[in-house]
Amino acid sequence: MQFFHFHTPEQVPSSGIPECAVAIDVLRATTTIATALAAGAEAVQVFAHLQQLQEASQNWPASKRLLAGERGGKAVAGFDLGNSPLDYTPDRVRDKRIFLSTTNGTRSLQRIEGIPVVITAALVNLGAVVDFLRRGSFAEVWLVGSGWEGAFSLEDTACAGAILHHLGCSLNQLGNDEAVAALALYQTWQDDLLGLLRRSSHGQRLLGLGPENDKDLAYCADLDRLWVVPRQVQPGVLASGG
Repeated sequence: MQFFHFHTPEQVPSSGIPECAVAIDVLRATTTIATALAAGAEAVQVFAHLQQLQEASQNWPASKRLLAGERGGKAVAGFDLGNSPLDYTPDRVRDKRIFLSTTNGTRSLQRIEGIPVVITAALVNLGAVVDFLRRGSFAEVWLVGSGWEGAFSLEDTACAGAILHHLGCSLNQLGNDEAVAALALYQTWQDDLLGLLRRSSHGQRLLGLGPENDKDLAYCADLDRLWVVPRQVQPGVLASGG
């Protein structure tokens, strides 16, 4: 397998289609998606724009849908849920479809939705993702970070590096400089992932919104907490797969 890492969806090439792409948004969209599916949600449907989300959700029975939105780290007013994975409990989300839009992560998913196999990864479901990729033996895999409004993020790059490390990738399997840097970043911080999340600019942003968000950071840094692989089953719709 050959791996390429892109820090943000804006860096994803417009030409060339790999067999598999992995969307990463540790803080917090892909952590939340994994949590929702592990808690029994029917599926998570993602949108870059809130208006598109609201329009599409009207086609789903009210008793079977939840609207989840986040902008600037804060929950969208009037929605059922924000982007904190701690709110996605089985009693809240079981058998529901989650209609989700976030500042960064859902844009990454829309950027790669045309690739044959699309999954999401976070630190909480790292082992399941590594197992899926190992079994898939894809010739080429793109690891796509979400960043923050087009800028690099430590936590997404570290998660990409964690995937490469736990797959045991050799340097000749790393197709670009970003993949090499991701591996080195994870290997530097692997014993203090919570420290990395607290140090990251988005971690600092969340802590600035309220000290209670440190619970989110601790959850998002909890390696291999869940055994679930969110997989795209139709454009923009993720369900448990693998």
